[in-house]
Amino acid sequence: MITLDAIRECLEGVVPGNIATCAPDGTPNVAYLSQVQYVDVNHVALSYQFFNTTRRNILASPYARVSVIDPRTAAHYRMTVQYLRTEESGALFENMKARLAGVASHTGMSGVFRLLGADVYRVLDIEQVPGETLPPPPPRRNLLAALRACAGQLCGAADLDGLLAALLDGLQRQFGIEHAMVLMLDGAGERLYTVASRGYENSGIGAEIALGDGVIGVAARERTPIRIGHFTADYTYGRAIRSSLEGSGAGPLETEIPLPGLPDSCSQLAVPILACGALIGVLYVESAEDLRFGYDDEDALVALAGQVGVGIRLLQQGQESAEESPLAESARAGADGEPLRLRHYAENDSVFVDGDYLIKGVAGAILWTLLRDYVEQGRSQFSNRELRLDPRIRLPDLSDNLEARLILLARRLEERAAPLRIEKTGRGRFRLCVSRPLVLESTGARGGLPPA
Repeated sequence: MITLDAIRECLEGVVPGNIATCAPDGTPNVAYLSQVQYVDVNHVALSYQFFNTTRRNILASPYARVSVIDPRTAAHYRMTVQYLRTEESGALFENMKARLAGVASHTGMSGVFRLLGADVYRVLDIEQVPGETLPPPPPRRNLLAALRACAGQLCGAADLDGLLAALLDGLQRQFGIEHAMVLMLDGAGERLYTVASRGYENSGIGAEIALGDGVIGVAARERTPIRIGHFTADYTYGRAIRSSLEGSGAGPLETEIPLPGLPDSCSQLAVPILACGALIGVLYVESAEDLRFGYDDEDALVALAGQVGVGIRLLQQGQESAEESPLAESARAGADGEPLRLRHYAENDSVFVDGDYLIKGVAGAILWTLLRDYVEQGRSQFSNRELRLDPRIRLPDLSDNLEARLILLARRLEERAAPLRIEKTGRGRFRLCVSRPLVLESTGARGGLPPA
């Protein structure tokens, strides 16, 4: 017996499938299919794009034959299916909509293909059509072995920074994925911010995207992996961000950090990172190669993202319970040279260093709080616990991952080669290192401060 799992390669859309139906008067009809989507071991979904003869026949009689071809071996399979329902929204619909956009763009049919619904069918039987076939090519790599090795690396991480580094390293070394990034959900649950990336000219650390924007935002909003095999401008996330900002009437983009991305990205896979049913972030990978990621890659990265989600949650809980108090203040290293001017805008907690944008939002509020305590109280030693409770930072929720914000802030300072840096000094504690005198200026309620 041939199972649906065994022929998933046929559903990648490399060779279009077709569907055969029959009208009530016995007239047969055969039509090409834009998309046959694997749903589970017993179900597929077909793209519903037009109200045509096929649609009329299916509504009159729910049984049909679907023909698909394996692009590697030319093996031809025929499925007997039964129509069950049409989904016009939700995870399956969004998944098919994104993939259809890629197919439409690849075939020059953008603007013509529009998904009206995902028709879900039960697969009743699969038979192979007699004919010559080619031997299957050897697998590109053993994904189970890659997953096992990568999972082992994750288990050795002692903190979030180490976990993210192990993840990106494992994707590169074990899966051969050169371009990847991790985005975390903010405490308000409305935006994702980039906390780690690998393989891009600009890291994009701190870049944000709203839920629902581009392939990453849709994956987060629907809590489902989104995979596209061909380039499509409809899901180019950089464009989505700008469109969103322009549509909202937001100001100029100088306070925005561009998301990293391949200019010629053809294959994209965004996988939500979940823990206990809650969205934590998104793992995103891409490639300049068409159809780089298949069903097996998607399964492997979904499993990996699940482990990452649980790891983040456990590290977060362990961090909070085992945090140490800040070290006693010692004599500060001398800060000399030309004063460094830092301006803070209270409206969005953005911070500029000598006129150049550095950071905003929660990370900006954290930095400004550290700078004020450094200038006003002579402090340089801090702990995560006190920041979490500090009302000046206004963490939107205790569930907001403070450690991720600190990683983001530390990397932004490092990338800008600012004469400021954050240095970890223990579990849940760190030091603010300053090498030039500071001049703090604020626009908003917090007021300016004298040079330190």
